[in-house]
Amino acid sequence: MLIISRTPVRLSFFGGGTDYPEFYDRHEGTVLGTTIDKFTHVSISTPGNYFDHKIRIGYSKTELVRNIAEIEHPSVRECLKFQGYTGNLDIHIFSDLPAKTGLGSSSSFTVGFLHALYALQGQKTSKQRLAEEACYVEQKLIQENVGSQDQFHAAHGGLNIIEFRKNQVQVRPVVVSSHNLLYFEQHLMMFYTGLTRFASDILKEQMMRTENRTNDLYLNRMKEMVGEAEKLFADENPEYMIAALGALLNEGWSLKKKLSSKITNPLIDQGYEAAKKAGALGGKLCGAGSGGFMALLVPPEKHQAVREALAGMMSVPVRFENAGSTIIYMKD
Repeated sequence: MLIISRTPVRLSFFGGGTDYPEFYDRHEGTVLGTTIDKFTHVSISTPGNYFDHKIRIGYSKTELVRNIAEIEHPSVRECLKFQGYTGNLDIHIFSDLPAKTGLGSSSSFTVGFLHALYALQGQKTSKQRLAEEACYVEQKLIQENVGSQDQFHAAHGGLNIIEFRKNQVQVRPVVVSSHNLLYFEQHLMMFYTGLTRFASDILKEQMMRTENRTNDLYLNRMKEMVGEAEKLFADENPEYMIAALGALLNEGWSLKKKLSSKITNPLIDQGYEAAKKAGALGGKLCGAGSGGFMALLVPPEKHQAVREALAGMMSVPVRFENAGSTIIYMKD
């Protein structure tokens, strides 16, 4: 049997940082973000007993192992343990964008791999369950310093508000007209800084500061921005909506930099300021910080000027998507 899953990565706009258990176990956390048309594909097939190895995993390296405990890829290993899968497997991972760049690609893989494993066993599962189990694998089994929004965005897809409580996570779509959503999409630009990093390492200081409540003032304001942004999407004309969202993103980026000393660096700060001078209304660095992708809201007539201002970074066109994790191929 051959199964292929397709799972999107995400852009988080507001509320990032409030999706960590260290925060939402004490306060409700809320984020607003979307999935985009950049995907992680996972293929799983079930070869016969013809090889010396039992499991083959192909990603940036190739692993040939006889048992699950030998697997180096942490998410593959722990997902297989979690599901109790014992058969032969040939696993391949394909990504549209580099890993460790702030778009939730690790969680996109975990969600997509769990989805493919369920399909392999002839089981349907809900998007909510996929997200919850991906959180459990990453936070409890692998014990990474990761939040909880990436998994829910990847599983559900679309432009959503995600609300986090100690024992419950709820996902609801942002109410926005198709015209305003298209207008927002047309103003969105994304640039690759060329810098990669391990989010878990970057987040250690932020998690410590969140746990001891040093960051609460900043995080509570960042959470308030979600409600403000939601009203802008629902109630305002597109021109005002974009200008106000740009200002909110700019404020959010200023607050995000206060969460940890590792969020930014001179290259990122200089690039962000150059983009604003060239016409960007606001933006942010995606994910944990210290590298990866920068998202900006820019009037279309200023796009070329911003590309020139950020000539050292790669411009990556993006569109929104709303399907979330899907099984796109299945053959016995």
